[in-house]
Amino acid sequence: MSFDMRKNMSVAGCTLIIGLLGSVPALAEQDALDRPAIMRTQERTTTSVMLSLQKAGKRLVAAGERGLILWSDDEGQTWNQAKVPVSVTLTSLSFSDAQNGWATGHSGIVLGTTDGGQNWVKLFDGKRAAEIVSSEAKKSNATPAQIADAERLVKDGPDKPFLSVYFSDANNGLIVGAYGLIFSTADAGRSWKPLQGHIENTKGLHFYSIHDAGDAVYLSGEQGSLYVSHDRGANFQSIKTPYLGTYFGVLTAGNNLLAFGMRGNSFFSGDKGKTWQKSEIPGNNTLTAGARLKDGRVMLVDDGGNILVSKDDGQRFTKAEMPKLTPLNSLIETEGGKLFFAGVRGISRVSQAQPATDDKK
Repeated sequence: MSFDMRKNMSVAGCTLIIGLLGSVPALAEQDALDRPAIMRTQERTTTSVMLSLQKAGKRLVAAGERGLILWSDDEGQTWNQAKVPVSVTLTSLSFSDAQNGWATGHSGIVLGTTDGGQNWVKLFDGKRAAEIVSSEAKKSNATPAQIADAERLVKDGPDKPFLSVYFSDANNGLIVGAYGLIFSTADAGRSWKPLQGHIENTKGLHFYSIHDAGDAVYLSGEQGSLYVSHDRGANFQSIKTPYLGTYFGVLTAGNNLLAFGMRGNSFFSGDKGKTWQKSEIPGNNTLTAGARLKDGRVMLVDDGGNILVSKDDGQRFTKAEMPKLTPLNSLIETEGGKLFFAGVRGISRVSQAQPATDDKK
């Protein structure tokens, strides 16, 4: 799928990538890299487009448009705006503990925090990422085509987003994004190493999410891309699936895998990806995010604002008995059992989400 086609798809309603892969002039992107996020009123902060929710210990942290990061210490009753040095859209959050966290976003930005998300600093951006890829390509046995691609990254400037970040501890992390960009760090994000040569992705397909399964790390992306690493991201192996469209996320539990994405497509495997079956899901909206709840249920959300629940690890879903929300991008369950959803109109909180009464399984 081309970059322009992806932009059109976003306009058509795929809320997960609203603004993530849109066409933004390089100059405007550069300006946003040097311009701190504007401090907003309480009403504006809680109704802005939000793309990621995470926990930093017991604290909730959310990130979204124009450098907006919010944090809450009272399970979402009140939200505080963090100090952020950029005003680009932020796409993903990861915390290794209650204090240390990272955020990725437009222009290849990577931010870091050491106080639980209240204050952030710039660690990396798309300009530096392109320079590193170009330098590594020239030093390695890269093909002329790979060197040309690396040089094109430099010429394009910082216009490509990182779409997902994951840290296994306070030092070791991965970031992935558009056109197959993938980097690792072993020093909390102060320096980064390109991993394009450690994963088979000759088409430069976009990576959308990183999922930690304890003993493995999974990547999902476009054209049915699904990869697993058993050495914490040093090397990845491709997993074949029956779908050739985009996967926006993966959930795991033991030998069970659930990959979900475009047009209501979700596939379940009970043997770590050797065989697959299509999940039963009402509707065909794009599935944007998912989570496994404390009670064992699997929950997915979509770009139509629907919340879908499964009692059998993702083989069959029904709509939750609650009002439909606005298009959703992320969800999280708190220690107290409350559910939070991030979407195009901010953050929504509910106490529970039960499956429809006709779900007998």
